[in-house]
Amino acid sequence: MIHEILPVGMLACNCSILGDEATREALVIDPGDDISEILAIVEKHGLRVKQIVVTHAHIDHIGGAQRLKRATGAAVLLNENDLELYGQMDQQAAWLGMETPERATIDLAAREGDRLQVGATGVEILHTPGHTQGSISLWIPAEKKLLAGDTLFRDSIGRTDLPGGDGRLILRSIRAKYFPLPDDTEVTPGHGEGTTLGREKEYNYFLRGL
Repeated sequence: MIHEILPVGMLACNCSILGDEATREALVIDPGDDISEILAIVEKHGLRVKQIVVTHAHIDHIGGAQRLKRATGAAVLLNENDLELYGQMDQQAAWLGMETPERATIDLAAREGDRLQVGATGVEILHTPGHTQGSISLWIPAEKKLLAGDTLFRDSIGRTDLPGGDGRLILRSIRAKYFPLPDDTEVTPGHGEGTTLGREKEYNYFLRGL
């Protein structure tokens, strides 16, 4: 499976492009900005973007979704618990001192237990609230890869002091949804460098005692 990670936008959100070598089907996760660069990667591999998946409705993860949707015709998926937050793009843009991006129509709800396909590879949606109420993560069993959005970082966890955040809930999500996965699972966080679940269990201060 093709997996390219591109930090996009002023907050360097990790946008993932997942593609199947045989069918050339692709998913794009968290297209916060820099859509021309995302499309260049898509074109480089000869991919057809099938779906755009947003892990949560913060502007740095969803800000470019409409532009990518217009360019590819792909459906946009977001958990319904983040729709209210998505309606607050004006406030989020004001916090960052930027223009409000064009809002995308959400085509499908990204719900716990839903399974997406990238060619023959299954991608499972995990509802992992805490950073926001509708935060999701993407688990790819065949690849032992976890796209964690802003739920888990190398040596840290997602902020919970923003609207919709819940410090106890994010830890419950990590314990319930991440801990059953293999320790050698590769984690791609929403920002910063990658890690593994085993490493975070051992060294991440926030996970001690879970």
